[in-house]
Amino acid sequence: FADLVLETWDLQCERNGREHRTAEMGCQQLVVRRGQPFTITLHFSGRSYEEGVDKLAFNVETGPCPIETSGTRSHFAVTNYPEESGWSAVIQQEDEGSLSVSLCSPPNARVGRYSLTLETSTGYQGTSCHIGDFVLLFNAWHPEDTVFLRDEDERREYVLSQQGLIYQGSRDYITSTPWNFGQFEDDILSICLNLLDINPKFLRDQNQDCSRRNDPVYIGRVVSAMVNCNDEDRGVLAGRWDNNYEDGTSPMAWIGSVDILKRWKKFGCQPVKYGQCWVFAAVACTVMRCLGIPSRVVTNYNSAHDTNGNLIIDRYLNETGKEDRRSRDMIWNFHCWVESWMARPDLAPGYDGWQALDPTPQEKSEGVFCCGPAPVKAIREGDLQLKYDIPFIFAEVNADVVYWVVQGDGTQKKSTHSSVVGKNISTKSVGRDSREDITHTYKYPEGSEKEREVFAKAEHETRSLREEDEGLHLKIKLSEGANNGCDFDVFAVINNSTDTERVCRLMLCARPTSYNGTVGPQCGMKDLLNVTLEPWAEKRVPLRILYENYRENLTQDNLIKVVALLTEYQTGDVIVAIRDVYIQNPEIKIRILGEPMQNRKLVAEISLVNPLAVPLNNCVFVVEGTGLTNGQQVKELEEPVEPQAVAKFRLDFMPSQAGLRKLMVDFESDKLTGVKGYRNVIIAPQPN
Repeated sequence: FADLVLETWDLQCERNGREHRTAEMGCQQLVVRRGQPFTITLHFSGRSYEEGVDKLAFNVETGPCPIETSGTRSHFAVTNYPEESGWSAVIQQEDEGSLSVSLCSPPNARVGRYSLTLETSTGYQGTSCHIGDFVLLFNAWHPEDTVFLRDEDERREYVLSQQGLIYQGSRDYITSTPWNFGQFEDDILSICLNLLDINPKFLRDQNQDCSRRNDPVYIGRVVSAMVNCNDEDRGVLAGRWDNNYEDGTSPMAWIGSVDILKRWKKFGCQPVKYGQCWVFAAVACTVMRCLGIPSRVVTNYNSAHDTNGNLIIDRYLNETGKEDRRSRDMIWNFHCWVESWMARPDLAPGYDGWQALDPTPQEKSEGVFCCGPAPVKAIREGDLQLKYDIPFIFAEVNADVVYWVVQGDGTQKKSTHSSVVGKNISTKSVGRDSREDITHTYKYPEGSEKEREVFAKAEHETRSLREEDEGLHLKIKLSEGANNGCDFDVFAVINNSTDTERVCRLMLCARPTSYNGTVGPQCGMKDLLNVTLEPWAEKRVPLRILYENYRENLTQDNLIKVVALLTEYQTGDVIVAIRDVYIQNPEIKIRILGEPMQNRKLVAEISLVNPLAVPLNNCVFVVEGTGLTNGQQVKELEEPVEPQAVAKFRLDFMPSQAGLRKLMVDFESDKLTGVKGYRNVIIAPQPN
């Protein structure tokens, strides 16, 4: 027999992409998921393949130093039946001169970029030919993959959905902001793989790092460290929280991860300025979804940052309710992290499922700024010794806050204050634009027997043992929404639930605040030295907060912290109440004109009313949406927008993909920043 000569081949990128749910990454390269077969076609010249005469075998290799024993190289012959444990190649069909072969990786294969080589031999003669490269991803559809997720709707949301909502605002006024994850957009996959290849663990030991890339726990830990740049590791984002963002992009202005990851690549892996927690979490979510690991962004309201690990957050207030910064412990209005779904074969049974990963740089873990993966079940059960970083996240959702009021003479008085930490833990619902509350996955109901057991295990006193009810209750309420540009009222509501008259001093003070708890100068104050409360009576004391007082110091987080201190003269007891008021931005209106269809022009009319008493200068609209706009569209308005006038523009765009899509808009100006809006658009497929 003459030698078998390979003439051409076809990696069938489009068909394999459809079957492996990677088609949206484009047909430029073959992208497949592990444990699932993919088909390639070989065309021979001169003669056809003859079984029994010709031997065919493949080589797959990944990483710079592929070795069989590390699982980064495999050599396997073409057979008639699939191999159970390793890589396999099976003949599917033979036509005149062509052969179609089904290749399959084991469900625990290393993910990443592979090269594929075909070896043909007839008799003693053999030739080898490199037939291309492909990328292998985790496979949430395969029951033996460690990231297997049973429910199809959940796989769609947590692996395939390129858009979502992230929850912000405050516990009493939860807001959602749209986010374009864009994990299948051009170039994002190669950027994510590049991120793995410049991580310090890879640079230290390339063979070991590549051989561990079959493990989502390892990958999650690497991604958590690489999304921030705090270890001089050429990480993606630089964090900043001080409201000075002029030399970069304000964290509030981003509406997607694609822009951030592309900038990082374009400037040679220099950190992109600037991120805050939801930006770090969203970028990590993009990278994890891109690699095939089911992931979601979650928000914890009133999130504790316990620096000394004692589960107590001490806050010091002076008599006007202003904080003295004596402690590094913080309470953040909200804090975002990522949950990724995976098995934990490295732990005892029972800890598979959602794992918390936090890429925001807060504390070091094993010498590096990363956090997790921590099994959410271990956080709920108080199993603090398990890997990784459970005590830190346990404190974020369970720590106690003690407010000390520092009196004029320097003495400190411990106030009574109900539990506030770890409220309304939120994530986007599966398949819908609504909020799912997942607090119960992190903690047992307050005051329950189970909660007491967990706290005992974690050596944390239960709150119920320490709350002495003095019969006076204090709350801060808001009459209606607080809109940017307007004055509004807050009320201190005091209840006396005893049968004796009480005489108190009430101090009410409002200050603009950032979401991480730092406050600015006061923008409203009331000090009543003589508040008399009849038995069983309720009193409402209003405080009017004027726009002219808050407009200069309102940060881009749009939050005002209202603190009320109620001091009872007879006992000297102090009660503290705190509420963060979210100042609402105007709504962005989006109208879609035309019939939404793939590859047909559409027009969006985008507008917003200036609610402020001053003109807005340097107005910019930024629009993006996976499958709708080709990248980001930026529109700078030439004229200032006068008070109560409408800022608007028309955007022409051509949707490239069918299905439900989100068109997302961000508006920036000198006085009004980070205003977000989105519109769901259903794009009909192009008729054939």
